[in-house]
Amino acid sequence: MADVIVLGAGIVGVSAALQLQKRGRSVTLVDRAQPGEGTSYGNAGLIQSEAFMPYTFPTGLLKLARYAMNRESDAHYHFSSLLKVAPALFKYWMNASPERVERTIEVNAPLFLNAIEEHRTLAAEAGVVDLLREGGWIQLFRKTKSLDDKLAETERLKPRFGIVSKALDASEISALEPHLITDELKGGIHWEGPMSLRDPLQLTRAYLQLFVRRGGVVLNGDARSLQQGDRSWSVRTEMGLVAAREAVIALGPWSTDVTSQFGYNFPMFVKRGYHMHYASKGNATLSRPVIDSDVGFALAAMTRGIRMTTGAEFAVRDAPATPVQVDRSEVRARELYPLGERAEAEPWLGRRPAMPDMTPVIGPAPRHLGLWFVFGHAHHGLTNAAVSGRLLAEMMTGETPFCDITGFRPDRPFV
Repeated sequence: MADVIVLGAGIVGVSAALQLQKRGRSVTLVDRAQPGEGTSYGNAGLIQSEAFMPYTFPTGLLKLARYAMNRESDAHYHFSSLLKVAPALFKYWMNASPERVERTIEVNAPLFLNAIEEHRTLAAEAGVVDLLREGGWIQLFRKTKSLDDKLAETERLKPRFGIVSKALDASEISALEPHLITDELKGGIHWEGPMSLRDPLQLTRAYLQLFVRRGGVVLNGDARSLQQGDRSWSVRTEMGLVAAREAVIALGPWSTDVTSQFGYNFPMFVKRGYHMHYASKGNATLSRPVIDSDVGFALAAMTRGIRMTTGAEFAVRDAPATPVQVDRSEVRARELYPLGERAEAEPWLGRRPAMPDMTPVIGPAPRHLGLWFVFGHAHHGLTNAAVSGRLLAEMMTGETPFCDITGFRPDRPFV
């Protein structure tokens, strides 16, 4: 019998398994799909150290009216899903007040401040430090007000968190990224501290290979079969029933399928997102990811081409794909970069698991001994996977956690 079963082999689950393994625990990793090919796969490849300001529910009346028309690139919703997701979205809106945003910043700051170092450590142990690219990323602005607001916000946070950034005009953007078309840009911000990946899936697989080399076991199984026994937890897998003294739910947007079976009804909602890969025209390339802040998409050079990721789609998790944001964003992206042909027949659809306070759930299940949670990272699953795994492992092994765990607790109030 293993010490721990980790349910979910995305970047968060694999990182948690590694961190537990490093602390002497024998771990079995269980997933019904191929490791890393769910939510972990489709992102802009950023490991961020500066993302202290959470993505909040829009509060301005003009902005809300604009989104209500459902014609924007950065946000889209399924009208048929609104009643189902309304309770969670109401809590999300409540958490957009300045006081609650400040609380979210304080709680999440230790994760972002330690995210890169924890990934560096795991990548070094896995022998793939070369996957981590220096150079940060560039946030682009088409509107002067958007740029000024972000610069003011950055100046406010810089002294507290040591953010390293530089304001750019159009010519300075061109100097860093010569193939960007800067005619419509009012300026940008170069976030210099973050790192990026050309292939996020490759990083997850490298961590998984390290886990297996160190004696970890990876099995195919259905997390919904999780059962509590006498001082143990078990799950059905391809090798039959597998048991361990403790179990970790790290299933991203599917976590609530299991937690609800044990009476935990988290107000999780899903921010769906799409990506598409493109060829580049001529010799054009990008040295680092760029995000068009006013339109709401990212462009990043990946192994399959230039990946364009969209903004958020609010819908029921398993509703059919409606990739209108890809089409809308592509038109604007071609104004910014010489995109060539699409590299895929259909856009990829992913699901970001979000909590109303934009803070992950990390800690013990309140009413079930030996059951642990680590999920709900929203936009920052890749960024905070390694450090969240560390925090969870410290809790589970009796180490003193490196930060205050109160704000991550599963039983915290969400409004």
